[in-house]
Amino acid sequence: MSVITNIEDLRVLAQKRVPRMFYDYADSGSWTESTYRANSADFQTIKLRQRVAVNMENRSTATTMIGQKVAMPVAIAPTGLTGMQHADGEIKAARAAKKFGIPFTLSTMSICSIEDVAKETGGHPFWFQLYVMKDRDYIERLIDRAKVAKCSALVLTLDLQIIGQRHKDLKNGLSAPPKLTIANIINMMTKPRWGLGMLGTRRHGFGNIVGHVKGVENMGSLSEWTAKQFDPALNWGDVEWIKKRWGGKLIIKGIQDVEDARLAVNSGADALIVSNHGGRQLDGAQSSIHALPPIVDAVGKDIEVHMDGGIRSGQDVLKARALGAQGTYIGRAFLYGLGAMGEEGVTKALEIIHKELDLTMAFCGHTQMDTVNKSILLPGTYPT
Repeated sequence: MSVITNIEDLRVLAQKRVPRMFYDYADSGSWTESTYRANSADFQTIKLRQRVAVNMENRSTATTMIGQKVAMPVAIAPTGLTGMQHADGEIKAARAAKKFGIPFTLSTMSICSIEDVAKETGGHPFWFQLYVMKDRDYIERLIDRAKVAKCSALVLTLDLQIIGQRHKDLKNGLSAPPKLTIANIINMMTKPRWGLGMLGTRRHGFGNIVGHVKGVENMGSLSEWTAKQFDPALNWGDVEWIKKRWGGKLIIKGIQDVEDARLAVNSGADALIVSNHGGRQLDGAQSSIHALPPIVDAVGKDIEVHMDGGIRSGQDVLKARALGAQGTYIGRAFLYGLGAMGEEGVTKALEIIHKELDLTMAFCGHTQMDTVNKSILLPGTYPT
């Protein structure tokens, strides 16, 4: 194996090692994928100001997200089916995040359950991401399970009331359970490392759902339940109810518009995430990095603003930070590492991002993350 120096190296390796239907699930957007591509591409047009003869000793990328200390302003984003990129994927990613000193966010649609992750990470607090389903009794119990697991924040996703169409998933027959077509079986047979891992674990279903919902006792009955469960009637009144039930730190995910950012402030949330769901929902929406500055200007004094979408390097993290994001989230970047090399690969992804972040911060004349602002960017190259 050649030397891995960046996230793209991990992506190439993950593509070789993960079955096509699961790799494509992670590495795709909706419809034409224009928003998915713009999320990354729009970072590239932002230029940095290099500074010299600045004392670069004693650097630190440490800061806080929702008052919690983090080794760098990066959290692992909630991603569904993580445990299908690599056996026990959520547990492995959570362990890597714990070691590194950054938050891990577990998706409602994870393979490993809340209880599994809590047990396997030695009770280290992680964040839990909630989708609002029509079955409110199930949602109440899910929130209570997150409390019992001592999750230190609830991330409430608001941009998946209905599911965007992702062409690759339809073509690959990705469903719950996955359609085992001849083409899919043949493809899986070419991924022995992945297959052996899956044979060695009992975790193959949606751990937060199967066995916790009346009538959903296996993967077969799950497909029918999830198709009907995402709630198109979700509204800000539901957010109020969830905040009250949860009682802890609440982060609202999926904000792209200044008006919605103001509503997030009014909801009493502790933070919001500027996000277009990784370009997987509304194709043709603007990139997250372009949506960020107007939202920071409008509500940054009232609520902590985070962002996700398109981050593939430490430079991207620094640019987002310069434009007012207190924290960022990586989804695909850690999934590539996981698919490529399991827990070691997630650690590698975090090390790559941290090194790029640290060096770029220094080249821009800063030694502390909390002093970074727009002054590190070349005027005229960044969105306002």
